[in-house]
Amino acid sequence: MKRAIFLVLLLALAACGGGPRPPGSLDNACLLVRERPDIYRAMRATERNWDIPVHVQLATMHQESRFVHDARTPHRYALGVIPLGRQSSALGYSQALDGTWDDYRAATRNRGANRTRIRDAADFMGWYMNQSVERLGISPNDARNQYLAYHEGHGGYARGSYRAKPWLLRVADRVDERAELYERQLAGCRR
Repeated sequence: MKRAIFLVLLLALAACGGGPRPPGSLDNACLLVRERPDIYRAMRATERNWDIPVHVQLATMHQESRFVHDARTPHRYALGVIPLGRQSSALGYSQALDGTWDDYRAATRNRGANRTRIRDAADFMGWYMNQSVERLGISPNDARNQYLAYHEGHGGYARGSYRAKPWLLRVADRVDERAELYERQLAGCRR
């Protein structure tokens, strides 16, 4: 009996836990980084390591996870009720897929990297976008095409798979607009 009570209490405690809360101000970069300075520090380090501007990272991470540390894709269901698993293995701030995350950890020799830790997720994003610069010739400041390559993968981007997805082109345009907004805001709040 005591064991069952202990187990119930342990499960209740685990359910109350969680990681860092997403920022409350997603439309104002100055408030976002004031509320969550760890996000800004991680992205500044990524900018130094991989030459990917903070505003491009912020806009992409906003689109991918809204800064939710343990974000996952929705479940799929057959006949509306039979669970089939998640839509993909994407996890964390950067929504990195299992295989791509493994590639990152091997390439950077960062075996302890964790997708739910902002420092690692930002570094992954910088590493991936830097690969887009090197492999595809996409400017680090081009949030729209960086996002398309991030979403479709380098091979998909090179094949132009995004051209057949009008919804994705609209999303990429929104990422680009948000990156421009964040860039202006960050320039103003640094003063």
